[in-house]
Amino acid sequence: MSGINQQKRPGRFSIESAVVDGIVVATVLGEIDDDVVDDFGGALLSQDGAMPPRIVVDLSGVTFLDSSGINVFIAAYHRVSQAQGWLHIAGAQEAILDLIKMVGIDTLIDCRPSVEQALES
Repeated sequence: MSGINQQKRPGRFSIESAVVDGIVVATVLGEIDDDVVDDFGGALLSQDGAMPPRIVVDLSGVTFLDSSGINVFIAAYHRVSQAQGWLHIAGAQEAILDLIKMVGIDTLIDCRPSVEQALES
């Protein structure tokens, strides 16, 4: 398991990754904005390529998401799709899910209410 804590704003962003049955589960806490986009993108896009990437991003602890985070999701979606993998979003709070739907990310990336449901699909 690996983790990243944003040093510029401690306590406002963290991401922990674990592998469950060959699927990367990235659990994000805090705010995803321009200040943390490099750490967020690095965590999602740093797959080794040994097998098709399958990633679940748990957003249940995310309280803010801006366009820079949306752009990371789009880039990650394209990368995993090109590698015959998939990316799912799990547990997004209502305001975050509304934003995801408003910009149309849910038409590209499967959004599930929980990590368990995202792992099953």
